[in-house]
Amino acid sequence: MTEITSQEIMQCAALIRPHVRRTPVVELDGSEFGLAANSLTLKLELLQHAGSFKTRGAFATLLARDVPAAGVVAASGGNHGAATAYAAMRLGKPARIFVPTVSSPAKVERIRGYGADLVIEGDRYADALAASEIWAQQSGAMPVPAFDQRETILGQATLGLELDRQAPDIDTVLVSVGGGGLIAGIAAWYAGRIKVIGVEPAAAPTLTRALAAGHPVDAEAGGIAADSLAPRRIGERVYPVAAKYVHSTVLVSDDAIASAQDTLWRALRIVAEPGGAAAVSALLSGAYTPEAGERVAVVISGGNTTAVDFGRTR
Repeated sequence: MTEITSQEIMQCAALIRPHVRRTPVVELDGSEFGLAANSLTLKLELLQHAGSFKTRGAFATLLARDVPAAGVVAASGGNHGAATAYAAMRLGKPARIFVPTVSSPAKVERIRGYGADLVIEGDRYADALAASEIWAQQSGAMPVPAFDQRETILGQATLGLELDRQAPDIDTVLVSVGGGGLIAGIAAWYAGRIKVIGVEPAAAPTLTRALAAGHPVDAEAGGIAADSLAPRRIGERVYPVAAKYVHSTVLVSDDAIASAQDTLWRALRIVAEPGGAAAVSALLSGAYTPEAGERVAVVISGGNTTAVDFGRTR
C-alpha cells in the first residue's frame, strides 16, 4: 500500500464531515485515577454515531466508492457492522451484516435497529467474514472491510486529525488494537511526531505478534473484548503503517480491562465497552507507565455495551 498522506486524510475528513460527529475530549489530571500527576486527555469516540470510531471508516468507504444496487455487505464483531448499517441507512443503501455469536446483544440490537439484514454466523470474526465473502460473490453487494482497506484507514485517520487539533500538545496517544485500522490511521496522521502506543488484550495480541514476526501472523482470538479486538491477525494493509509509525505495544489482562470499565464509570460516568476501555486499562494497570511530565491521550473507542455492573454483567 502506498503511503497515506496528511493531504488525503484532510480530504477524507472534508468528505465525511457532514455525516460524523466531532467527538469531544476531556482533560484530566492523572491523580484523578490514582496515577502520577501527568496531563491526561480522553478522546470520547464512544459518543460517535453508532457508538464507535468505526462510523468514520464506514462513511469514508460508502462515500468514496460507487455502491451497487445490491448494496453493501460487512463482517464484524459488532461495531463495524453497526457503523456500516448506520452509514447505509443514512445514505439509503441496502446492507447485510454478518456477525459471530460473540457479538454483544447491544451491538446486535444496534445493527437491527438501523434496518440492516443481520446474519449471525460462526463463533469468531473469521467465520462471519468467510460467510460475508460468499454473500458478496452471490449477490454483487460491495464489501465494506472492517479494517484492511485504504478508505477505512483514511476514515479512522480523521480521528487523529481531530485529536491533533483538540489537543495539540500531547506527547503520546494510547490506542486499542484489533485489526489495526484505527491505530494505522492515527499513526499515519501523526507520522512519528508523537508516540503511538498500541494496547491489546493478552488474549488477542494481533499487532504484538505481527511486529515480533515482521509480518501479519495468526494470533489467539479470545478474551473479554473478543467482539471488537480479536480478528485473529492484523490487516495486511494495516501492518506496514503500524510497523513504520507505531512506537510499541503493550498487553493487558481481561481483569485490567474490566477494572478500567468500572473506573471510567465511577470517576466520569463513562460507559465504555471492553474494547473501548482497553487503552485506558494500560495506564490504570501499569502496563504503560508515562514518564514524568509526559502528556498522554487515550482513545475511548467504543461504548456499545449494556453493562451496568462491570464486574458481573456484560
